[in-house]
Amino acid sequence: MKKIVVLTGAGMSVESGLRTFRGANGMWEDQPVERIATHEGWLNEPEFVNEFYNKMRRKYSDVQPNEGHRLVAQLQDKYDVTVVTQNVDDLHERAGSKKVIHLHGELMKGCSSRDVDDERYHRVLTPEHPDIAPGEKAGDGSLMRPFIVFFGEAVPKIEEAAEAVSQADILIIIGTSLVVYPAAGLKNYAPKGCPIYLIDPADMGYHAMNVTHIQKGASAGMRQLMEIL
Repeated sequence: MKKIVVLTGAGMSVESGLRTFRGANGMWEDQPVERIATHEGWLNEPEFVNEFYNKMRRKYSDVQPNEGHRLVAQLQDKYDVTVVTQNVDDLHERAGSKKVIHLHGELMKGCSSRDVDDERYHRVLTPEHPDIAPGEKAGDGSLMRPFIVFFGEAVPKIEEAAEAVSQADILIIIGTSLVVYPAAGLKNYAPKGCPIYLIDPADMGYHAMNVTHIQKGASAGMRQLMEIL
């Protein structure tokens, strides 16, 4: 069974009503990034940071996967598919994708502030119970924090993602400008001659021989790609 790796960014979830973090009217909601998305911001105001992400979970708890998410999951009928996403939402999983690598964390999880990546202390948050309470502790006794990779923190899953891309027979890139590193470097791990399909409505300026640019949004682009494949 051929292996497909699908690398997705914020443009994947726009049709579901999720705004990008960095774009105009983005999810930072006029808060300085330094205050709510850095380790220093967390140390300075842990309750404020937790409540910011609590509000975000409440706000987006009723968001649904779009057709693009569902078509990516449908690829599993014929291919061995790994999704590598820069998004912190769980829309790929909810659409049915089985293997999802989250590079930047997961909004619907809390974790230890002592060891962010220790899965023993991860807690799944739900639409019914989306909040981390003030002063709430993780299983190791440290303050619980959002399982989000803050700016300046290491991206722990990047090596796993690079390994997946290095084994791909087909690479699909959806809704990411690929300018933010280290994720931007992942395409360079694709094997020589591996066909790359880029789905994004913007003119990305890619003219490489093995890159096919489908200049559409996630859902329309995936519909066209399904016909090609």
